[in-house]
Amino acid sequence: MKAVYFAWVRERVGKTEEELAPPSSVKTVADLLGWLGKRGEEYEHAFGNAKVIRVAIDQTHVKHETPIAGAREIAFFPPMTGG
Repeated sequence: MKAVYFAWVRERVGKTEEELAPPSSVKTVADLLGWLGKRGEEYEHAFGNAKVIRVAIDQTHVKHETPIAGAREIAFFPPMTGG
């Protein structure tokens, strides 16, 4: 699956996108966020407080409990505010 990073998530990870192949034990968005946070210092910095990260699967915002099976693209956003 393709991961896309936005705003400070992108800055902390150091890339705009990448292909991910998480292990089969990673079944939900929450699992994926936990797995990403363990991939290295830059990921830990980006995903250390995973509860604040917003996620979209195939361009639809989802909750952290959502299964990731079949996802082609997962996007990660920091909290957003209106203006």
